[in-house]
Amino acid sequence: MASEGKIIEHPKKAFGWAARDTTGVLSPFHFSRRETGEKDVAFKVLYCGICHTDLHMMHNEWGNSIYPLVPGHELVGVVTEVGSKVEKFKVGDKVGVGYMVDSCRSCENCDDNVENYCPQLTVTCGAKYRDGTITYGGYSDSMVADEHFVILIPDNLPLDVAGPLLCAGVTVYSPLRHFGIDKPGMNIGVVGLGGLGHMAVKFAKAFGSNVTVISTSPSKEKEAIEHLGADSFLISRDPDQMQAAKGTLHGIIDTVSASHPVLPLIGLLKTNGKLVMVGGVAKPLELPASSLLGGRKLIAGSLIGGIKETQEMIDFAAEHNVKPEIEIVPIDYVNTAMERLAKADVKYRFVIDIGNSLKESA
Repeated sequence: MASEGKIIEHPKKAFGWAARDTTGVLSPFHFSRRETGEKDVAFKVLYCGICHTDLHMMHNEWGNSIYPLVPGHELVGVVTEVGSKVEKFKVGDKVGVGYMVDSCRSCENCDDNVENYCPQLTVTCGAKYRDGTITYGGYSDSMVADEHFVILIPDNLPLDVAGPLLCAGVTVYSPLRHFGIDKPGMNIGVVGLGGLGHMAVKFAKAFGSNVTVISTSPSKEKEAIEHLGADSFLISRDPDQMQAAKGTLHGIIDTVSASHPVLPLIGLLKTNGKLVMVGGVAKPLELPASSLLGGRKLIAGSLIGGIKETQEMIDFAAEHNVKPEIEIVPIDYVNTAMERLAKADVKYRFVIDIGNSLKESA
């Protein structure tokens, strides 16, 4: 059930676009950011990626949205102010904030640098800080966040492509690293070729893997191989192709959020192979235990990544020229972009040009 958050008037005025209810229609919205605290970093937002999660939250599809809701958890820009005890950032730095802006800082997960699994995780938009104030996201002109949750963007990584890496990038980078399916020469499968899938292809290739895209759509083969650099393409609805590829993959990153059979995917794995799901499939999986026993196979899930890992991912992307494919749009196009996103009509990530298009006179 959607709820209304506690709005405390802070002295730092801000402007953005917000959804007021479950219709999800976005329109101009004035609000307040908190004063820059001693450990806070304030920055001017220049770009913000559009994620499918924004669409879910705007329509309260998960039942926990807080209105008015300013979406956006792929925001990047330039530091304008730092608190007196900030150690890692200075005015003028290129920075970003991803999916989270707070955690308890004291649980086992936080101590292990996986704040993304903290039970008290606070997401960047449509939630509440521990003091009850609303979190407002990156479809706005400014951001204030604790330095722990701020990512430094390398100078050689353009800001317009940096935003989607903070969500889509780390969502696929983290399981590739954590589950050890990041070694040169490994055969890696990627299920789905959308915002997450195309990033999985790019990171796996950067690790030196042989990448097979697995899709229900034959029309995506040319794009996958000629444009994104995949080594091969597998049509999951073709039983002959699936049989020929049986037992060939060290790991699979499954990015599909719609309900789909996973048993055929497990059949593609080698002994000790790993299938990692990063798409939020709502329906229960049909998974006979016998499919895992024969070959000591593993099926797991993964959600974004911790702050330390996110910084590592950004640095790796800058070093190896891993960039998302984006379509830049102005803020007044955002409602149309959402309609297109719902139809999967984007290759592969919308990015809002906040710096040049967000005006209070909108």
